[in-house]
Amino acid sequence: MKSYQAIAKYRCALKCFLSVKVPAICLFLVLNSISIHAQDEREDLKDIQDLIAQTKSQLASNLESSERIQQELKLAELEIAEAATKLNRTDQSLLKVNRDIKALRQEKTQTENLIEQQQTYLANQLKSAYMAGSYDYAKLLFNQDKAGTLERVLTYYQYLNKARQNQIDDFKGLIATLDKVRTELSAKQVNLEALKQTQVSQSKELRDKQQTRFQKLAVLNKQIESDQARVKRLEQQEKDLLSAIERAELAAKRAQASSNVDIDLSGLTKLKGQLMLPTPGKIERLFGKRRQGQVRWKGVVFQTTAGTPVSAVAEGQVLYADWLKGFGLVVIVDHGDGYMSVYGRNQAVLKNVGDVVRAGDTISLVGTSGGQTRASLYFELRHKGKALNPSQWLRRS
Repeated sequence: MKSYQAIAKYRCALKCFLSVKVPAICLFLVLNSISIHAQDEREDLKDIQDLIAQTKSQLASNLESSERIQQELKLAELEIAEAATKLNRTDQSLLKVNRDIKALRQEKTQTENLIEQQQTYLANQLKSAYMAGSYDYAKLLFNQDKAGTLERVLTYYQYLNKARQNQIDDFKGLIATLDKVRTELSAKQVNLEALKQTQVSQSKELRDKQQTRFQKLAVLNKQIESDQARVKRLEQQEKDLLSAIERAELAAKRAQASSNVDIDLSGLTKLKGQLMLPTPGKIERLFGKRRQGQVRWKGVVFQTTAGTPVSAVAEGQVLYADWLKGFGLVVIVDHGDGYMSVYGRNQAVLKNVGDVVRAGDTISLVGTSGGQTRASLYFELRHKGKALNPSQWLRRS
């Protein structure tokens, strides 16, 4: 603007000089003033150009830093996923150990009841033997008239002794069984304590990694400066998701062609309105609502607690199980006939690519991956790449 003003002054002075007889010294002073202003303007222009160059350089540096932080965020969340997976395995082991301990306790109780019964039987045997011992063996031996009675009594004594010996042996066997049960129970208790310590250690490791992730997330958020940048980022994230699905489909087709396993997946058409919920919780984001600019939600968000199991909504085969920018740890299940379900923001993935899952099978755990500050599950349904409204397909809770 100032440059235009200087040029206007120059034109005005020149016009006056041509139309009016103005002293040459006056014209020189005017032109000199214009020259000084023009030089100032050139210096201002150079400053502006330098500032633009610095801004471009800073922008490039910020973009590079943003990409680096994204990679660091990915690594941190993958480490969290590994720790969470170990923790889940420990929990499953703890459940099994608890079931085993419960079974051993029941066996112990049953054994103790059996021992008590044997003790009662043994007492009765001893009582019978005592009563039978009132016979006089000498009289019986010399009383030949009652030889049959003698034979019966001797047989009865033999029977009692044999039965008593067998029950004593059984009693000793039951004692040995009880000792074995107690030993196994003690060993299980030791293992249980060790598993508890492992669980505590893994929980601390998980919390530390989450804290690191939140710090990196705070730095990353500072790189996003405008709504336009957010829109571009969201659009790119959706393209990345579609690209990941396409790559996974091609890989699945190649794997299926070289595999002898034939899986018959008929799609979800007959299950519309009957699909089970992927996880309990409140649906906070609704399909089709404006997200940022012209970008709209292609799925829904379930708000729930971290570590909550995520279930496959229907039978299918795991097509994708990896980290994806903006979505965090993602599981994609192929249901056949072009139907797919997408589960994002997971804390841990419990299934591998190629695994066959049934409706209700746990495939992952709810988390905060992908740059989220609150635990949630992002869920999509797609048919041949087109996003479907999950509320029309999920069973009403």
